[in-house]
Amino acid sequence: MAKNDLPAPTLTLSNQEARRFMLAHHYLWPSQKLRGNDGILTIIKRLGCIQFDPINVVGRNTDLVLQSRIVDYNPSLLYELLYESRQLIDGWDKGASIYSVNDWPYLSRQRDAMPVYHAERSNEAMEIAPRILETIREEGPKSSLDFKDETKTDWFWAPTSLSRASMEILYASGLLGVHHKVNTRRVFDLIERLMPAEILTQEDPNNTDEEYHNWHICRRIGSMGLASPTTGEHWQGIRGVKTPKRKAALRRLVERGDVVAVSVEGLENQTLFMRSSDLDKLDAVKEKRAPNRKAALIAPLDNLIWNRKLIKNLFNFEYTWEVYKPKTQRKYGYYVLPVLYGDRFVARVDPAFDKKKKILTITNWWWEEGVEPDDAMLTALARCLREFSKYLDAVKVELGEIIKRDNLIGSLLD
Repeated sequence: MAKNDLPAPTLTLSNQEARRFMLAHHYLWPSQKLRGNDGILTIIKRLGCIQFDPINVVGRNTDLVLQSRIVDYNPSLLYELLYESRQLIDGWDKGASIYSVNDWPYLSRQRDAMPVYHAERSNEAMEIAPRILETIREEGPKSSLDFKDETKTDWFWAPTSLSRASMEILYASGLLGVHHKVNTRRVFDLIERLMPAEILTQEDPNNTDEEYHNWHICRRIGSMGLASPTTGEHWQGIRGVKTPKRKAALRRLVERGDVVAVSVEGLENQTLFMRSSDLDKLDAVKEKRAPNRKAALIAPLDNLIWNRKLIKNLFNFEYTWEVYKPKTQRKYGYYVLPVLYGDRFVARVDPAFDKKKKILTITNWWWEEGVEPDDAMLTALARCLREFSKYLDAVKVELGEIIKRDNLIGSLLD
C-alpha cells in the first residue's frame, strides 16, 4: 500500500443497508425509542458530541437533535445534565458542542493551543484575562454583561468588548466553564468549581499526537456512523489533522482492527469507514425485514447530516442550511428542517413558533421529488407533528398562508 493510499474495503453494503445502518446508528431506526436523561447520555456515549448553535426558531440545534430521538423530550432534561448534575459539558469539538465530562482529558490538546491561537487575533483580550479570572474567583459566576467595558476588539463574528473576548479565550482554554445559561447568554465560573476533581486532574490519556489522532478520528467516525475520508466540515475540530495525517490515522485504525473500510454499491470509487464496535448494528438492520413506519424532523446540524455530500449520495437528498444566506438567495427558507420517514427523506418543512402565544406554524412544506404519500406515511407524519408540537409546548398548530390550500398537508393537522 502506498503511503497516501487508504485501506481497501473489506465489506460491501447495499445502498439500503448503508442507509439503514446510518439511521440505526443515530437512533433513528426507528426514531424516539429512548427516554429521559439516561437516553440522552446513551446518545452522547455513542455519538461523542452534539453540535450547539444559539439560533432558536423551534428550539436550538441540540434540542432538535434530541427531540427526534427521546420520547417526550423537554429541554429541561438537557439543562439538568449540563448545569445541575454536570454529567455533560459545553465545549469545543466539532465547533461549539456538548459532550461527556469524561472526554475532558482527551481534548486537552485543543485547549492548550487556544492561548496562542487567540493571541494572534487579540493581544489586548489576552492581557486582561488575569483580571477577569481574579474577579470571577472573588465574586463568583459572571457573564460578559457584568463587566462594564466599552473597549472593542476585532473578533470572529464582529467587533466585541475586550472583556467578552477575554472570557471567550478563557473558556476555549479550559480555565472557565459555563455555570449556567440565561437563554443563550453564558454565565461563566472557574472550571475547578464546575468539573469533578478526579476528571480535572487527569492527564491526557494520549501521550503522542499520533495516539490523539487515533482517538479523535475513531470517535468522530462514531459521531457519524459511516465516514468519508475526504476533506470537509465533518472533520473540523480535530487538532492538527490535515488530509495526510487523517489518512495515516485511518490506516492505523484499520490495521489494529478498530475501524473497517467499507464500500457501498452504487458509490463508485468511494471508501467509507465505520467502527468495528458498530458492526452489531449492521447485522441488526440486515435482519430487520419489517418496514419502519416512523417519521422525524431532523435538526439542521444533526450528526446524521454532518457530511452533506455523503447524505446526497446515500439518500438522494441534497440539503443546505440557508440560515446565513441572504433571503433572495434562499431556495427554501431560513430554518428549514429535513423530514425523515422510514429510511428516506421525504420532505422539508419550514416551521415557526410564536413563543408568547405558543403557536406552531407550518409556514411551508415541500415534498421530495417522486414521493407519493400513502395513508401510512401521512399517519406517521401527523403523529410526528403532534410530538413536535408537544416538545415545543405549543397549544395550537396552524398552516401558513402559502400552504393553507394544500389539503394533503392540512390533513396532517386534523
